Amino acid sequence: MQNQLKNKGFTALCIAVFMSQVVFGQSVDEPYTQPVNDTKLSFDLVPIPGGEFTMGSEGKQEDESPAHRVKVDSFWMGKYEVTWELFEAFAYKDYEKSISENKQVPENIDAITRPTKPYLDMTFGMGKGKHPAVAMTQYSAIQFCKWIYERTGVFYRLPTEAEWEYACRAGEQGDYFFGDDPALLSEYAWFEENSEDKTAEVGQKKPNAFGLYDMIGNVAEWTYDQYIEDAYKGRDGVVENPLQEATELYPHVVRGGSYQSEAEDLRSAKRDYSDPSWKQIDPQIPKSNWWFPEAPFVGFRVVRPVNPPSKEEIETYYNQEPIMDF
Repeated sequence: MQNQLKNKGFTALCIAVFMSQVVFGQSVDEPYTQPVNDTKLSFDLVPIPGGEFTMGSEGKQEDESPAHRVKVDSFWMGKYEVTWELFEAFAYKDYEKSISENKQVPENIDAITRPTKPYLDMTFGMGKGKHPAVAMTQYSAIQFCKWIYERTGVFYRLPTEAEWEYACRAGEQGDYFFGDDPALLSEYAWFEENSEDKTAEVGQKKPNAFGLYDMIGNVAEWTYDQYIEDAYKGRDGVVENPLQEATELYPHVVRGGSYQSEAEDLRSAKRDYSDPSWKQIDPQIPKSNWWFPEAPFVGFRVVRPVNPPSKEEIETYYNQEPIMDF
């Protein structure tokens, strides 16, 4: 498979160093709400203080071992998974407004400008509004981050796999962020046993210790990393801000399990990944860069590094061109 994101300039900008105590007027130890300019929408973020943790597991799945020490820098993370009310504003409303008023799409709101009609209502009978948006590709999720940047001037991106696991664990080294007892899962997650095979509105279950909701269950969440089965092997000492840069179209790491998942698949260390079968019923040639029509269990949340990268690096991240997927 070829690289979905041709430009490999992400590594330098992805890992922001924690150097200051205040960014854009926000203390790094405070949550905040990000308004989306020219809309009535906003989303909440919580601070994730940097630190060390043990990533992976021993004696569970081979691709989770060896367990190893990792250090990550501070960042903010979306309190909830990105919802349909936010994602639809990105995907369709800017496009439709621009066409009706200007008969063209400005470059700075280049969202999903030509979604295939069968994909325009990808709720799968689960509802929109505050339900998590689902079935978008990793590229589509990154373009949502670009849209937020154009609207707000604040750099958001997908988390790295290490950032995601650190944020999920919230200081807990057990199987789950609340310990090792799967009998407690229904208090924290929508999964196979209680979901009725559909997503739920975000924020209905208990959060983890960082104040993040639905980190496990509801929908699995994109990270930026390429999935490499033996990625943890060869990591020695304390590894700072690890990243498996995405250099191929498949597979990319998703984390957290979904409403379809069994208890075992909601563990903090569990790794999963994208697959070409997620586009199997896509009738287009080439296949859509934007949608995975057979992945109604995948969504995402955003992170904001404490120090944003340079404007040039931001443009490199957001403007990487997708390639054809046949």
